[in-house]
Amino acid sequence: MSLIGFVYNALVDDAPLLIESLVTSLDLGQRSWVSSAYDVADCEDRFPDTSLVVVAGGDGTILRTIHSIAAFSIPVVAVNMGRVGFMSELRVQEAQERLPHYLNGNVRVERRMMLRADVTDADDRTVLSMDALNDVVVGRKGVAHLLDIDTVVDGEFLTTYRADALVVSTPTGSTGYALSAGGPIFFPEALMMMLQPVAAHTGLRDGLVLPHDTRIVLSTGEDKTALVSVDGLEDMQLPPGSKVSISRSPHEAKFLRSKPRTAFYNELTRRLGLVYNLTPPS
Repeated sequence: MSLIGFVYNALVDDAPLLIESLVTSLDLGQRSWVSSAYDVADCEDRFPDTSLVVVAGGDGTILRTIHSIAAFSIPVVAVNMGRVGFMSELRVQEAQERLPHYLNGNVRVERRMMLRADVTDADDRTVLSMDALNDVVVGRKGVAHLLDIDTVVDGEFLTTYRADALVVSTPTGSTGYALSAGGPIFFPEALMMMLQPVAAHTGLRDGLVLPHDTRIVLSTGEDKTALVSVDGLEDMQLPPGSKVSISRSPHEAKFLRSKPRTAFYNELTRRLGLVYNLTPPS
């Protein structure tokens, strides 16, 4: 019997109540497991038997869940209880009515590429290896401090970014930190990466779009203030002389969608608050 996982944001008071009501109304008590997003990794022994994970929360809750389940190729359907909710599929008020549609499999699977970040120290020892759905960011520690970031792309030196930070983004992450830094928005199922500097002081200031199979190596020399952040969830101070290697992850995030792919455009403008006239032009 396949299991349905339910993950919620414990910081949202209504989230566990919503999950409880969904499990009860759909009579899934015997074939489900429930966890907060912070504890979802503890349910790993159930992942091989899980066919779907329902997430109640915002994009941060989805990211935490994806980090735990991506290696098991489990699709997600998300109920938005956050602010913008770029990755969510359902609103709270429609979740109970529409969720059986996804459980019955009458939907399409949206596949999104992820990144793999490997941090090695000055002795070339791996000190961190993580996957990211949104982005990998190398930036500064503290304020009023520019960072020099040497950037190598597929073995060729590109430039030294002098900036607050450098964002390596997936198409999914193009609506996150990269967007606030002035980057373009990509279709979420596209296969590509983007280099986007944040508050660049000199040199290359525009975003650079790269193929999905690119390998990027970032280093900050002996600077002791540099940090690496993976999806904004895991931050690590970079040891002097370390390198951050970023490439396409062998894993991907899967989302169940009931709407056609073109629905992305309407959802994008609505969530960015750009829809003023809902009547399409003739």
